[in-house]
Amino acid sequence: MPEHDFRSQRLFVDADLAAGALVRMPAEQAHYVSNVIRLAVGETILLFNGRDGEWRARRTAGGKRDVTLEVEAATRPQTAPGEVEYAFAPLKHARLDYMVQKAVEMGAGILSPVVTRHTQVTRVNGERMRANAVEAAEQCGILSIPEVREPVPLARWLADLPQDRLLVFCDEAAPVADALAPLRTRPGAAVSVLIGPEGGFAPDERALLAPRAVILSLGPRILRADTAAVAALALVEAVRGRHIPAHA
Repeated sequence: MPEHDFRSQRLFVDADLAAGALVRMPAEQAHYVSNVIRLAVGETILLFNGRDGEWRARRTAGGKRDVTLEVEAATRPQTAPGEVEYAFAPLKHARLDYMVQKAVEMGAGILSPVVTRHTQVTRVNGERMRANAVEAAEQCGILSIPEVREPVPLARWLADLPQDRLLVFCDEAAPVADALAPLRTRPGAAVSVLIGPEGGFAPDERALLAPRAVILSLGPRILRADTAAVAALALVEAVRGRHIPAHA
């Protein structure tokens, strides 16, 4: 049986959650509850805040602009943040939105924009990235919201990377071989997965990464960066033994 209740609506809130607590929705979420999902007084919804696990709450009163929920019972305990860091050269808005959502679905616990030589977008909207991460978590039964970091140059990101982290460097120039073999060297380690820009890494960047990284090929075709994100994270999660449930 699935661990999650995928039939009920889920909503991320900032408020603390405990039995008997009253949660008054801010204007935007009140509109969503009243006018989008049309939750009536007396009906229930699942709430989570990234700290206190998941709780079932019941709408007690309120009109279209005034929504109050009473927290009733815990449905799932809080899970630890994901151990996988997804580091990527930023993309333009629509594709970045998609990439963030898919990375969260695939178990990323840290989202790190990294500026490389051929990066086309050097500024990112952190609030928008977090909003997309929250939306993915709401839809996929995830209880921990990933940490969204500020963009940093590649050299600085690499210098700050903890030595106990396994760095997986997805290189389009790597020889095509067994994609899982390099990942089996340290299956239990915390992992940072690095995906480069559309133009690939510069030669000096590859030289900088090579001594530290496990180099991974994603096959004989050149993948778009957002597609590469899904492919690489799926391989990492497969080796780490994390089951990714499918649902509509």
